[in-house]
Amino acid sequence: MPRLSLLPAPHFDLRLTLESGQVFHWLPDGDGGYRGLIGERPVRLRQADGQLWVTPGAEAAVARYFALDHDLEAIYASFPSDRPMAEALDFCWGLRIIRQPLWECVATFLTSSMKQVAHIRQMSLALRERFGRPVACWEAPAVYPEPERLARATEAQLRACGLGFRAGNLLETARLVAEGTVDLEAIQAMDDEAALAELCRLPGVGPKIANCALLFGYERLRAFPIDVWIERVLRQLYFAKKRNVTVPQLREFAARAFGPYGGYAQQYLFHHARSRPAALGKRVAQPDHKAKRADHYK
Repeated sequence: MPRLSLLPAPHFDLRLTLESGQVFHWLPDGDGGYRGLIGERPVRLRQADGQLWVTPGAEAAVARYFALDHDLEAIYASFPSDRPMAEALDFCWGLRIIRQPLWECVATFLTSSMKQVAHIRQMSLALRERFGRPVACWEAPAVYPEPERLARATEAQLRACGLGFRAGNLLETARLVAEGTVDLEAIQAMDDEAALAELCRLPGVGPKIANCALLFGYERLRAFPIDVWIERVLRQLYFAKKRNVTVPQLREFAARAFGPYGGYAQQYLFHHARSRPAALGKRVAQPDHKAKRADHYK
């Protein structure tokens, strides 16, 4: 492996972060390492004994991508003091929300509908291989294809990458972005409600995918995507004694219960439930929304 540079990264778990269903193109690189791209920049990463080693010259890009500036102490202190959240925190300590390139994030989650993480990864890598620009150095995935490139594809070509019905949505979205009808950069300046509505204009994008884009692409840390895993978590661990709770009611509950860093809480609950599904068999009371637990941070 080429020489790597030490990057201070306290309170960070590389494996948890890359394997938590946020991003789908990083590849194992032996000895606990990974290789992949940050935008168009190839990067190798390895964490050992709590220290993070990265491709020389990529330190600033890595620090920004992995949000090493996020104050995890404040984030953890904001979590509700209940058993499901405490268990998720214990399991996911050091997991950070990645700052992803906007188009790559929107397009990837657009193709994620009704798919498991392994399948999303396969589709993402297939799109990169078929339509992306290769990186002229050590082996790495190709750059995620630009909207202009995908806009010139056919639906059949996209379906060949395993997208199924998602192919039409991705193709139409790529065309809208390529022709400027939808400006992903302009959404940065919108408030959360307006940004959500603008993203939901895209074909195949509903509240779940739009909130994924807001959280992982636009760094709106309050965004709380509700997929089948999170719906199951909320219903079984917070609403076990209540039936007929609607998804809009779950969204309202999440906004109250998890607050300004709801996106972090969601990702921890999601990854814990997906990794330890037996935990969903437990029944616990609803949380005290005002309670905080400073000792969440270790």
